[in-house]
Amino acid sequence: MGFFSFFSKEKKETLDKGLSKTKESVFGKIARAVAGKSKVDDEVLDNLEEVLVTSDVGVETTLNIIKRIEARVAKDKYVNTTELNNILREEIAALLVGNDNEDVEDFSVPANKKPYVIMVVGVNGVGKTTTIGKLAYQYKKAGKSVYLGAADTFRAAAVEQLVVWGDRVGVPVIKQKMGSDPASVAYDTLSSAVANNADVVLIDTAGRLHNKIGLMNELTKIKNVMQKVVPDAPHEVLLVLDGSTGQNAFEQAKQFTLATEVNAMAITKLDGTAKGGVVIGISDQFKIPVKYIGLGEGIEDMQVFRRREFVDSLFGNTDK
Repeated sequence: MGFFSFFSKEKKETLDKGLSKTKESVFGKIARAVAGKSKVDDEVLDNLEEVLVTSDVGVETTLNIIKRIEARVAKDKYVNTTELNNILREEIAALLVGNDNEDVEDFSVPANKKPYVIMVVGVNGVGKTTTIGKLAYQYKKAGKSVYLGAADTFRAAAVEQLVVWGDRVGVPVIKQKMGSDPASVAYDTLSSAVANNADVVLIDTAGRLHNKIGLMNELTKIKNVMQKVVPDAPHEVLLVLDGSTGQNAFEQAKQFTLATEVNAMAITKLDGTAKGGVVIGISDQFKIPVKYIGLGEGIEDMQVFRRREFVDSLFGNTDK
C-alpha cells in the first residue's frame, strides 16, 4: 500500500501552509547564509550553525547537524551550496524520531489493546485539552468509540473545556466534582470504557510544574489506579508541547520526561510560528517519537507526524 494513499493532497496542503512561517524564516536565512558561495566551506558552516541555533533547533542538535555535514564534505571532497539543501534534508530526516510505518493508517490503534489508553500530560496553556478533543474527533472519524476522562480536577476551566469538546465530538466525558482525586476519575473512566467496550480512552491530567515531586507522585498514582482496570495502562503517555514557545518547550519536555515515562509527543500551534525548528531539536534530544502536530485552530488541523513529509514540506518536495 502506497504512502500517499494515507497522506492526501489536502493534508499535504495543510502541512505546507502550517509550516510556511518556519520555512520562510529558516530557509530564507539559509539562502542568505550561503549567498555568493560556490562551495560549503568553514564560513558557510559557521553561518549555517548560527541560522539553526537562532531558529530554535537547539545548540546540541545544531552541532550534531553541522558535524554530520562536515563529515559529508570531508568524504565527498567538494560540495557546492546547491547541494546543501539536499544534505540538510537527509541529515535532518535522519535525526527526527517519528512514524515511519507507511502502511499504518492514521489514527489506528493496536487491535490487541482494547481499550487503548492514552494519558495526556503537559503544562497549562499548551493546547492539551484542545489536543484531546481533536484526537477524540479523529479517532471517532476513524470508526473508534472514544471515552474522555477529566482528571484535571484542579481547574474548573479544564473540566468545562473537555465537556465542551465531548459534546462537540459526540463522545462521553467522565468527570467528578472539582478537587476530586484525579486517579479516581481515571478509574471511573476506564471502568466505563471497559463496560461499554470502548476502543480508545483519553485521560486529561493537571499541568502543574511548580512541584515536580508532587506531579510525579500524582501521575504515578493515576497510572497505578488505571492498572487495576486495564493492567498494562496507559499504553501511551502523550506529552503536549506548544511549538510557538521555542526553547521553553525544551524545558517542559525535560521536566515531564523526568516526572513520568513519556513515550509520545504532540507539538501544537506550529501554524502561527516561525519556530517549527523546535520539532527537530526536541525529537533529536529526547529520542521520543513526535506522534502528532497541530497546524491550526480547526478540528481537522491535527495530523499524524510523518518525518519525511515534514522535511519535504520545509525544504520543498523534490518529487513534484
